This record gives sequence, structure tokens and C-alpha cells, in this order.
Amino acid sequence: MSGQISKIGFVASMLSVVGSLYVYFVSGDQNLGIFVGLWAPTLILASKEIEEMMK
Repeated sequence: MSGQISKIGFVASMLSVVGSLYVYFVSGDQNLGIFVGLWAPTLILASKEIEEMMK
């Protein structure tokens, strides 16, 4: 299971970036697009910390 949680966090962060670009450009809500884009580093950090706690 080593590395699995980090991979999940990375995929979730990439989805966050893609989602934020969609919200920013397609739906036109720039503030929400920026907010969703800020989730990416949080998801990566949280997944790494969870993985460390499980060791």
C-alpha cells in the first residue's frame, strides 16, 4: 500500500486543476475557479501526511 495514497492524492489534485480551469473559463465564475485550483496543493500535502501517519 506504500505510495498508493500519494498516487490518489496526485490524481485528485490533477482533477482539481482541470476542474478549476473548467470553472474559470467555461462557467465564467473566476473566484470559484481560483478557489478550486487552491485545493491541489492541499490534496497533495494531505495525502502525503496520511501516508506518513500510516507507517
